[in-house]
Amino acid sequence: MSDVVLQVDKLSAWYGEIAAISNIDLQVRRGETVAILGRNGAGKTTLLKSIIGIIRQRKGSVVFDGEDITSIPLHRVAHRGIGYVPEERGIFPSLTVMENLMLPPASSASDMSTEEILELFPNLAERSKSQGTKLSGGEQQMLAIARILRTGPKLLLLDEPTEGIAPVIVQRIAQLIRTLQARGMSILLVEQNFRFARSLASNFYVLESGSVLDSFRAEELATRYDDLNKILSV
Repeated sequence: MSDVVLQVDKLSAWYGEIAAISNIDLQVRRGETVAILGRNGAGKTTLLKSIIGIIRQRKGSVVFDGEDITSIPLHRVAHRGIGYVPEERGIFPSLTVMENLMLPPASSASDMSTEEILELFPNLAERSKSQGTKLSGGEQQMLAIARILRTGPKLLLLDEPTEGIAPVIVQRIAQLIRTLQARGMSILLVEQNFRFARSLASNFYVLESGSVLDSFRAEELATRYDDLNKILSV
């Protein structure tokens, strides 16, 4: 079995007649965290949405776990084992933490029980009866991740998980990602916080104007700092 979980080849996508991403190639291996870097408007979120099939106006190929999923419906992509945590989180404010957590069906392939997930998120366990409106931004982010983990993904797509989050919660999310890596989960991470991304990712792709400007592995970071400063203003 190949250790490549996700293979994206020549992926392009449009909003109407406007090209959002163009001819993107990337690869994610089992147990690896790959970071997508770039300024606002570079196409990072569009890339995630195009991979999972939220954006249907696209061409190219997306192969997940050896299967071409480019043309299959969105709900079937999720059933195959790709979990997507959007930047806006999507927490239902009138539902409790536990009700939000239990909304999506758990996959039969999931190796994490609800109890195990709550052990990873002790804040959520303590606030299981609190409504979504009562949660801080960091708690909402943890709930959004926990809810997707319950579906049993093999690949987790995270869109700006540290946006607007207190530093102490950022540290907890970093530790969570390391725990998931240790369990063999693959993660594709879109992140503005470069310091956060560089502590977790083994491979990096830099997007600019919807195309891959550069790609490199973690061991090459030291030689890329000057260029990244110019591109990302990090």
